[in-house]
Amino acid sequence: MPGGFAANGYGDLSPGKYGLAGCFVTEVVMTFFFLFIIIGTTSKGAAVGFAGIPIGLGLTLIHLVSIPVTNTSVNPARSTGPALFAGGGHVEQLWLFWLAPIIGAVIAGLLSRWMYEREALIQTVVVEESRVS
Repeated sequence: MPGGFAANGYGDLSPGKYGLAGCFVTEVVMTFFFLFIIIGTTSKGAAVGFAGIPIGLGLTLIHLVSIPVTNTSVNPARSTGPALFAGGGHVEQLWLFWLAPIIGAVIAGLLSRWMYEREALIQTVVVEESRVS
């Protein structure tokens, strides 16, 4: 099937014929940055109502960098649909496009939790007590 429905792949199924290791690292790093952007722009203290701008621009940059490498996954559901339609080797390689995004997301979550943990600890509740004499 020509094009393979833009299914993800490595080796011969990669648009740029990149190997397994290069595709794995690309997917982990791109997913990490995507989730890191999402968490950062939607966390407490971020500008309210503007999260879509950095998320959209970040995803655009991620696609520009990684489409030639793997056809860009950063989302296991996005990888599964085209692989099922393309069949063959795309389905066999689907494991990578589930594993790498999950690893990238976990790393982004852990780093974000560490970075924003202080904000959760700094919040205090002030209770005022008034006495009537």
